[in-house]
Amino acid sequence: MSLFPIFLKLAARPCVVVGAGNLAESKIESLQAANAQITVIAPEANERIQDLAAAGEIEYHQRPYADGDLTGSFLVVAATNVPAVNRAVFAEATAKGVLCNAVDDPPFCDFYFPSVVRRGDLQIAISTAGASPALAQKIRKDINAQLPLDAGEWLADLGHLRREVVAAEPLNDDRKWLLHQLAQREVCGYDQCPSRLLAREHAKTNPPEGKA
Repeated sequence: MSLFPIFLKLAARPCVVVGAGNLAESKIESLQAANAQITVIAPEANERIQDLAAAGEIEYHQRPYADGDLTGSFLVVAATNVPAVNRAVFAEATAKGVLCNAVDDPPFCDFYFPSVVRRGDLQIAISTAGASPALAQKIRKDINAQLPLDAGEWLADLGHLRREVVAAEPLNDDRKWLLHQLAQREVCGYDQCPSRLLAREHAKTNPPEGKA
């Protein structure tokens, strides 16, 4: 099956995790990193998840999953060790149009959690469509070892400079050329950065219409 790769905004979106053991913990942390609004449903929770609930970082309902728990949800993770429960969650999610991931049960997933390399806003995600999470983790480790630790800071500076270019130049092939050149250069935050000086000089040759 062909998958559509996407980076999804979950900030403040209601997300449910059914299960509160070790399987659920890493998924909850991934949802937290995306600033999702998280509700956990399970008869018991491990210590880490109890601590998150006590700190008000998640909402925890200490009871078994019941049909109807996904009403109003955007996304759900079924992370119990009972396949029948996970599949019941998937069935409700399908009926209500809620995206579902049943952990370690690929046929009952609308999406998969990838292995991710992060450097600030730079994210590189690897998926094997559930075929081999271990391989995805190996590839993640390989990429992580090769990617500079300051890539996130570099991207932040490049992003600031890109916004300056977009504000100064019209949308055309010249601007596109410059942005591709800047993405291959060292970019820094100070005012006299060579890449920033290059952008300023280029803007003189590609002014907005009517300002030539």
